[in-house]
Amino acid sequence: MTDSNLVPSASGSPPASQLTRSPAAAGTPSRLAWLDLLRGIAALFVVFDHLSYYLLQHVRAEVYNWFDAGNYGVFVFFIISGYIVPASLERKGSVRTFWVSRLFRLYPLYLLAVGIAVVLYFVHFGSLRGEGADPEASFFSQLLMMSNVLGGENLPNVVWSLSYEMVFYLLITALFIARVHKRSSWYALAFAVAAVAIGGLLPQAYLIHNVATPRLIAVLAVVLRGMSRLLGAAMAAVVAIALLAFNGGWIWPWEALSILALMFTGTMFYRAEQGQYPWRRAIAIGVGVFALIIAAGLWHSHALGMSAHAELLWERKWVSAFALAGLTFGAGLALRHVRWPRPLTWLGLISFSVYLLHPLLIESYHHFSWTRLHHPFWLQVLLAAAFLAVLIAVSSVTYLLVERPMQKVGRRVGWWLDAQFGPDRVPDHVPASPEPALAGGSRPPAG
Repeated sequence: MTDSNLVPSASGSPPASQLTRSPAAAGTPSRLAWLDLLRGIAALFVVFDHLSYYLLQHVRAEVYNWFDAGNYGVFVFFIISGYIVPASLERKGSVRTFWVSRLFRLYPLYLLAVGIAVVLYFVHFGSLRGEGADPEASFFSQLLMMSNVLGGENLPNVVWSLSYEMVFYLLITALFIARVHKRSSWYALAFAVAAVAIGGLLPQAYLIHNVATPRLIAVLAVVLRGMSRLLGAAMAAVVAIALLAFNGGWIWPWEALSILALMFTGTMFYRAEQGQYPWRRAIAIGVGVFALIIAAGLWHSHALGMSAHAELLWERKWVSAFALAGLTFGAGLALRHVRWPRPLTWLGLISFSVYLLHPLLIESYHHFSWTRLHHPFWLQVLLAAAFLAVLIAVSSVTYLLVERPMQKVGRRVGWWLDAQFGPDRVPDHVPASPEPALAGGSRPPAG
């Protein structure tokens, strides 16, 4: 979810981005510290969502009458990814370097988390969530980090959000190669309108039920390596969007389309912050996108077949999660020049570890029978605090020993590839231009 030396995630993103900098910069009034702060907040909400099934259940019952903490966390992660990941690609100017940094940023910890999940299964501390039913599909869907759109199980459960991150990466890569990547506001609106207009008509998991999953993986592999560079990227993006819209596992089509709308909204705000797009128009379009996303959920939720009370509860949580995610990101953006305490920004730096590892710690915790006893509230608070302390300690270790070193390796690999094969820069056939305006008026110079 991140691109540093996040997030999700919820997740993701995440559970799942940062520009490259050293941890020593945390706590300084850099323009990245506010992103760390938001990632840390999002990660904590996702942890609460999963831990509250076992601890603080009464608190969960009250909170979830109005608000879905897990959805809120992953929505914040998705906006942050949309804000910073395209910026990373444009800053590098190289598709190869971008994907190398992505692979070394995400895969080492991801594979470690999958490996721990397998170990927990063999020592009877956890389950593989049905992965044995189709080992071939499970292996390749996990390898591509697209389990949620390729028919595999999510292992651990929070990695569903990484599937949509990967779809976004494929899409922005195609747009970047085609030199049409700066139209972020148009893409945000297009996906938001699609969520409303057709999100309720698209069949969920259609391709899983009608096409063998290994065949889907083979098609994706072919388009990723074949054809010309532009055509291959375009085909990969088309396949990725088809998988997202027609092959969702845990979420409905309108939710998948809403996620892409969220991400491109984050990109649009990045362009506004860089002076490439008018702030007033960006804010107006951002509010419009959120309104469309909320409308999509309120309209299409009627097809879920819930009782009147359950539907009202679901709609209330849908509205509050999206609205508060937008307000949180807006507040962070408005306060981006504030100096934040280092412990808060550190939580953001380790948020990808927090996002991926907390379900595994929860499974380990739940293994012991005494954890299923009814505890007084004060003891539940202490247990939750102890769990959080252990999680932060473990995540700090994995960040220092896995994430940060592998990010450095990724940069060295990128430099080595440039030295061996020459810089992989996408030719800029036209001068870089600011985001095209949606309406009349002059455009500000690119920042």
